[in-house]
Amino acid sequence: MKSFIFSLISITILFVITNNIPVSEAQLSTTFYDSRCPNAATIIRNSIRRAVSRERRMAASLIRLHFHDCFVQGCDASILLDETPSIQSEKTAFPNINSARGYEVIEAAKAEVERACPGVVSCADVLTLAARDASVAVGGPSWSVRLGRRDSTTASRSQANIDLPSPFVGLDALISAFDIKGLNARDMVALSGAHTLGQAQCFLFRGRIYSNGTDIDANFAKEKRRRCPQTGGDSNLAALDLVTPNSFDNNYYRNIVQRKGLLQTDQILLSGSTSAIVTDYSRNPRTFAADFARAMIKMSEIQPLVGQAGIIRRVCSAIN
Repeated sequence: MKSFIFSLISITILFVITNNIPVSEAQLSTTFYDSRCPNAATIIRNSIRRAVSRERRMAASLIRLHFHDCFVQGCDASILLDETPSIQSEKTAFPNINSARGYEVIEAAKAEVERACPGVVSCADVLTLAARDASVAVGGPSWSVRLGRRDSTTASRSQANIDLPSPFVGLDALISAFDIKGLNARDMVALSGAHTLGQAQCFLFRGRIYSNGTDIDANFAKEKRRRCPQTGGDSNLAALDLVTPNSFDNNYYRNIVQRKGLLQTDQILLSGSTSAIVTDYSRNPRTFAADFARAMIKMSEIQPLVGQAGIIRRVCSAIN
């Protein structure tokens, strides 16, 4: 039933949503590659479907990779660049090291597109489409993606450390981090719903489950301590969504309402000005899916390189 509901939402969003969202960058277009690489979207979609079929967790990783790219220098594929004497890779920034995943999936999709249309489709657009296709592959919404981004020739490890929100910050700091990028509080809560997928490492939630705080369910904390000891086991994983961690739905918000948010920045959404949004999403999966799609569109158009800016990388991890 959930898959059916989200399929209906996907169809509605594909045909309606772009009429309700202002175009943030006139040079981006849904038809950008129609003449030069008409099969680009299909090639990328099939590649992402195969990757998610092999590992369902990859859907969460690709959506997160897109988010971590767009929040640093805009959506320019800077996160995909490897370290060189002149590039301080974002891959080694604190929020990404031993955490961000899916680089090889994007490289594989890019390689397939390169064979069909050499030097035409940017890595930034591949990553943007991959995030949308990853959502669809696990039963989430779809949306129209405006294309035409170009790739950066630089990366910024220091900016990644500053701009990517920490999982330990308070609500005001979290709202501010998104506001700086042109995303409002509702966008932030909707995008946090990507945690309906994926897992987090023990060191990211250890303080929460051993805090004995009033905002955490005691039985939930006790259960999570089994795999996350007070010392050691830093990389042990726990699902961000207790019920359906490999399917896109609104159970993440239901967990939060029950005081079972895994990360501090999950549970804190139930406080202050965002509490009503969490409650709304916990009760209305269609509302959440539609808002998530809208927020993903807004995020995907943060400061894109267009026109003659940037380059089209042949390989996503390196400058041509």
